[in-house]
Amino acid sequence: MSPARLLAFETLRKVGRGGYASDLLAVGVAALDPRDAGLASEIVFGVLRFQAQLDFLIEHYSGRGLRKLDFDVLLALRMGIYQLRYLDRVPPHAAVSQSVELVKKGGFRSAAGFTNAVLRKVRREAVAWPNRAVELSHPEWLLERWDRQFGPETTAVIARANLLPPETYIRVPAGRAIPSALSVEPAEIPGSYRLLAGEAGPFRIQDIGSQSVVPLLDLASGQSFLDLCAAPGNKTAQALESGVRAVACDLHAKRVEMLKVLDASVVHLDGTRPLPFGRRFERILLDAPCSGTGTLARNPEIKWRLQPSDLKELHRRQVVLLRNALEVLAPQGVLVYSTCSLEREENDDVIEDLGLYPTHIMRRIPGVQPGDGFYAAVIKSS
Repeated sequence: MSPARLLAFETLRKVGRGGYASDLLAVGVAALDPRDAGLASEIVFGVLRFQAQLDFLIEHYSGRGLRKLDFDVLLALRMGIYQLRYLDRVPPHAAVSQSVELVKKGGFRSAAGFTNAVLRKVRREAVAWPNRAVELSHPEWLLERWDRQFGPETTAVIARANLLPPETYIRVPAGRAIPSALSVEPAEIPGSYRLLAGEAGPFRIQDIGSQSVVPLLDLASGQSFLDLCAAPGNKTAQALESGVRAVACDLHAKRVEMLKVLDASVVHLDGTRPLPFGRRFERILLDAPCSGTGTLARNPEIKWRLQPSDLKELHRRQVVLLRNALEVLAPQGVLVYSTCSLEREENDDVIEDLGLYPTHIMRRIPGVQPGDGFYAAVIKSS
């Protein structure tokens, strides 16, 4: 049994139970050699990105509805078809035989012949997709929302960008030398570099969309700075480059531990409750928990998991977080409210519900600008 395919299969099973692919793979690939780790990641993310296309092809080649298939058999077929149609360097016989072995290993030996027969029908010729939801491999309800907000052409650009592996960016603080072994390209944000070759090494991997938020705060040395939802700490670390006196907070104890490597005061708190500070802050970042629809290239499972009703609860929580953050903003202070969501409920509607008038709004759209999608509103106190 191929270690790469076995890990991919087990990871996709756990994603199906609510796990997140990136977190699961970060642990799982540690025991694999780099080639197997790369193949496992490629299969997992490819299956999740192209899931709608793969499911259509399963029904097309098998003549069966998905509901008639056991979940493990469905996963093995998705993995097999992804390798056969989308990966050039995988021998077809390996994709077929290993998928059959996965079905057997999952306890469905009776489905082994069926799996083999379906995968041997798979070809690479162009397919007439039945609708754009399948072609773009996104839920139709999500595409319709983007149609209304951005227009159909931009919706297609966003969706196609989400089917591509995201580029890697690193954060290089001013004055830090970049090793010659590292091949990078400077990005539009000072200190942000696109990683072309090599390992990030001592530098933080941080998407360019994420790196675009902190500069909106106009930070200066000595300012008091609050990062209310700080983990994993990338934006706090970027803010510390300016010499601010930082307080970094998060709700979850495990995530709070991630912040303790930073040169900042760390506080474990629930930002939806009145904040326990006896002073006000000159600069505040509220990078609010959100749906993450701006990050579907790197977190493709979100698009199959998110429901329209989830946005209402997220909106409610975001309004409370922002209201509480404003209570500790100093006079003449600056607060930046940001999300990695494309959804209006989580962005403009939050600002409007509190009657705020931002001095600047930043929007980054996947496929239009490089990196993840982000929204940020700059709010100045009187």
